[in-house]
Amino acid sequence: MKKNSNDVAHDIRILGKFISIYCEGKHPDATKSVVKGSGKIALYVDPLEVTVCNECKKLLLYAASKRILCPYNPKPACKDCTTHCYGEPYRSKIREVMRYSGIRMILKGSISYIKKFL
Repeated sequence: MKKNSNDVAHDIRILGKFISIYCEGKHPDATKSVVKGSGKIALYVDPLEVTVCNECKKLLLYAASKRILCPYNPKPACKDCTTHCYGEPYRSKIREVMRYSGIRMILKGSISYIKKFL
């Protein structure tokens, strides 16, 4: 089954939102800039206009690249996947981001993200 680019774009938008919330809360004093990708990643990341610190920028670009390359369709939740493509330290960092941002998105009323969080 062919991968749907709308699904990929949607997932990367969610990643951008999660990482942006995390960066705002955990790195409030860090110097921030708009994330720009290169190649195929730019098609998905650049339109988001996400402004984060360098550490979070690296995480977003890494996570976006892994989502673009995911061979599964439909894509399972990473925690349920048999192929763990995130290497350390990115795997533990994205878990931390999801825990921190997920609960904040739910509390702010972003009910549509509950499915991704769980």
